[in-house]
Amino acid sequence: MSDIFELFKKISKPKTPPAPPEFLLVGLGNPGKEYAQTRHNAGFLAIECICRQKNAECNRLKFKSLVGDLTVGDHRALMMMPQTYMNNSGTAVKEAADFYKIPPEKIIVIVDDINLEPGQMRIRKSGTDGGHNGLKSIIYQLEADTFPRIRLGVGKKPSKDYDLAAWVTGKISKEGFEQMRPCLEVCYDAARMITDGDFEGAMGKYNGMNR
Repeated sequence: MSDIFELFKKISKPKTPPAPPEFLLVGLGNPGKEYAQTRHNAGFLAIECICRQKNAECNRLKFKSLVGDLTVGDHRALMMMPQTYMNNSGTAVKEAADFYKIPPEKIIVIVDDINLEPGQMRIRKSGTDGGHNGLKSIIYQLEADTFPRIRLGVGKKPSKDYDLAAWVTGKISKEGFEQMRPCLEVCYDAARMITDGDFEGAMGKYNGMNR
């Protein structure tokens, strides 16, 4: 009989809540089917690729985002795909950062870059927004530009007169996606190196991929 009581104690014992995330891993993009597979959604594509690689999910609604838990190397991270539209990405990031008390230096942002060709990647510890409205919003909300970013090339406009908004919200071609695939597939490893503090190693390994 005592064995049964011991069993009930084990069953009823509250589970220890998981440790809070140390990092935010934020993929930028726009919500909605009309923006799926567009250049501006390279960050979303990277998070989706990581989920497939690590058998993870990023589908809970929290902090104005789709979120999911991920172990990056030896660190816990919260994946985020803000659902605020690109120009207001910072509101979602700030909400999560404030809640978990995560400093900018531990917020890794994956973002598209029209100054890089598809298949190229650039990792930076910090920097300006470079004209990117998603980064601009995050910098404004955090009041800091000291967050790491993984920039994924989506290619330049075909001409100077081509509308920038139309270009970045345009669909990625099948050829363009195949060119981008290698970068998408190494985003997890790049993030792992960043969480381990090996920025130099990450930049040396991945900056200028496919050149």
